[in-house]
Amino acid sequence: MLKNLFIIIFFIIWFASCNSSQTNSTDSRSNPKINTLNSWQLLPFEKIDSVNPILTPGVGSFIDPILHKMVLWEEKDVFNPAIVNRDGKIYMLYRAQDKIGKPAGTSRLGLAISTDAIHFKRINKPVFFPANDEFKKLEWEGGCEDPRIVEDDKGTYYMTYTAFDGKTARLLIATSYDLLNWKKHGAVFAKADNGKYANVWSKSGSIVSTYSKGRIIATKIKNKYWMYWGDKQIWVATSDDLINWTPVPLTTNEKNDGKLNLGTALMANLKVILPTRNGQFDSDLVESGPPAMLTNNGILLIYNSRNDQSTGDKSLPTGTYSAGQVLFDKNDPTKILKRSDSSFIKPNKSYEITGQVGQVCFVEGLTNFKNKWYLYYGTADSKIAVACKQ
Repeated sequence: MLKNLFIIIFFIIWFASCNSSQTNSTDSRSNPKINTLNSWQLLPFEKIDSVNPILTPGVGSFIDPILHKMVLWEEKDVFNPAIVNRDGKIYMLYRAQDKIGKPAGTSRLGLAISTDAIHFKRINKPVFFPANDEFKKLEWEGGCEDPRIVEDDKGTYYMTYTAFDGKTARLLIATSYDLLNWKKHGAVFAKADNGKYANVWSKSGSIVSTYSKGRIIATKIKNKYWMYWGDKQIWVATSDDLINWTPVPLTTNEKNDGKLNLGTALMANLKVILPTRNGQFDSDLVESGPPAMLTNNGILLIYNSRNDQSTGDKSLPTGTYSAGQVLFDKNDPTKILKRSDSSFIKPNKSYEITGQVGQVCFVEGLTNFKNKWYLYYGTADSKIAVACKQ
């Protein structure tokens, strides 16, 4: 009798353990944990040295619609990719430069696809580029740069990117259903305040999103979409439709630190959400990274930074691009809750130190694929590498 009782108890414990294990595994896939070393940061990331760099300049060619001739559109440099996790594959839209455009080669966006998040097969022709359309004056001949991609709950993709005419960088947006065919909508600030901000220097649009089962879905907070943007300081903007955005201004009781580099007097009227810091790795510039992540702890923004050794981190050479993390209040996306004291990824490999622009790790693509986090980044504005968090 006692023997039978032990057998019954054993099977009860075994069943409960298996059931608990299955439940935890499912939860991990649908809602990946953020907390690791610092309770709120997404860490640690390890560079995958065995395969890096995962993408280098290529031999792709196409007939350019403006030049009307064959162009080797990615022969100079490839860098700064956006990442989409779709149908069990990873789609990378990456910035590529030719050797003929001015000032440093025309930028176009290529597409590469992977089944393991590490090895990519690229399409021969670019999927997004300057053309003889209404936006040519904004995009030619500097090109289309630095994409970031989210989707809405219906599956439409929204891509923020930088258009550069050779003089002014402007943040633009485009939409797609398949990542191959894109519709351009123009400058994100074109309609804000009667076009007041249409021509301000603007870059790096990181839209607040929910990361769910690999998808990055733009998510409203207080009935608005939110986007972090900028590449001197970081500002914020709101939208009703993910296409037309309005920068958040200072209130009558607020003012920006007078020591900050704000670019123009017009920008001084906008609220700086994330400023540079003296004595730190982010002393000279801060710039949004991948789409901001809405978590239970708050809004996690991975951001890029540039150091000035004279006023910043003495251990990093002047001009070093590294990345940090910051947590904003999920009920008030303008309020900082926590900010990293040190960068979590910085250049220390030869292909990160030497290139078109030396000493650069520029993070821009992030995804959760098969229960691992993959972070994709440009190296020295010349190649693309990946780091992984188990």
